[in-house]
Amino acid sequence: MNTFSIAIHGGAGTLVKGMMTPELETQYKEALKNALDKGYAILKNGGTSTEAVEIAVVELENSHLFNAGKGAVFTADETHEMDASIMEGKSLNAGAVSLITGIKNPISLAKDVMENSEHVFLAGNGAMQFAKKMNYSLEDETYFYDKLRHQQWIEIKDTDSFQLDHSVKKDSKFGTVGAVACDKEGNIAAATSTGGMTNKRYGRVGDSPMIGAGNYANNKTCAISCTGSGEFFIRGVVAYDVSCLMEHKAMSLKDASEEVINKRILEIKGDGGLIAVDAKGNIAMPFNTEGMYRASKSSNGEEEVSIYKN
Repeated sequence: MNTFSIAIHGGAGTLVKGMMTPELETQYKEALKNALDKGYAILKNGGTSTEAVEIAVVELENSHLFNAGKGAVFTADETHEMDASIMEGKSLNAGAVSLITGIKNPISLAKDVMENSEHVFLAGNGAMQFAKKMNYSLEDETYFYDKLRHQQWIEIKDTDSFQLDHSVKKDSKFGTVGAVACDKEGNIAAATSTGGMTNKRYGRVGDSPMIGAGNYANNKTCAISCTGSGEFFIRGVVAYDVSCLMEHKAMSLKDASEEVINKRILEIKGDGGLIAVDAKGNIAMPFNTEGMYRASKSSNGEEEVSIYKN
C-alpha cells in the first residue's frame, strides 16, 4: 500500500518567537492539529486526497485565527473578499474562485467549480451567481467580524498602505491557509484559501486562487500550496516551478522545494513558504521567513506541528 500523508499550513511570515503569548501559541497549535487530524482521518479511512485537503482547509477556514473564511481580513471598503483554489493531481482538474463575499467555506465553492462546472476559475459576481445556483447560503457580515482584524484595518484605513497579514508591522501574523495530501492510491491534491491583504483595493487578487502560482497538483510530480507575498509568487509561478524542476531536472521534492523558496523566489525579493507532497507520500515544508504555521502527518508514523524554524 502507498504511504499516505497530509501537510497543512496557516501562513508564513514574521512569527518571532517570544512575541506570541504561550496561550495564543497553544491555540494555534491546537487549531493546526485539529485540521491535520480531520484530513488524516479521511486518508486513513480510504478517502481521496481531494476530500482530505478540502476538509482540512474547511477546518482552518472555520477558525478566526487564520486569514481565510471566518478570519478573513478587511478590504479598503471594510468588507471581505476571499479567494480559494483546489486541484487534483490525477486528472489535473482544478477549480478556483476569487473576490467572493459571504461564503463560509470558499474552498468548497472552488471544489464545486471543479466538479460541477465546465470552468476552472470564477470571480466576483459570476462566482457569486454560481454559488447561488449551487444553493450556498450567505453568512452575515458579523460572522466574519474579528476585533483584531478590524483593528489592523483601522490602523491603515484611508491610506494607500496595504498589509500582508504576516508583515512585521504590529503583531500581525496571520495568513493564507492550505493543505496537500497523498492518498492510499497514490493520488495527490492541493487546496489553498485566503482572505487576501488588509486594506486591499481595486479588486486585488493574490496567488492563492491562481493555478500554478499559489496552488498546483500533478501526480507525476507534486502537490503544492503556497503562502507569502502573493505578487512575487505570481511572478515566480512558484507552485508550478517546483513541479517543473522535478519533471525536467529530476529533482527530489525536497530539493525542488528548497531551490524555489530559498533561492529563486528570494532572487526576486519574495518571501514566504510552501507545503508539498509527492505521489510517494514524501513531504516538504520549506519557508524563508521567521516562521510558518505548519503541520504534517504520514502513515509511516511521522508527525509534526510547528510554528518557528526548528
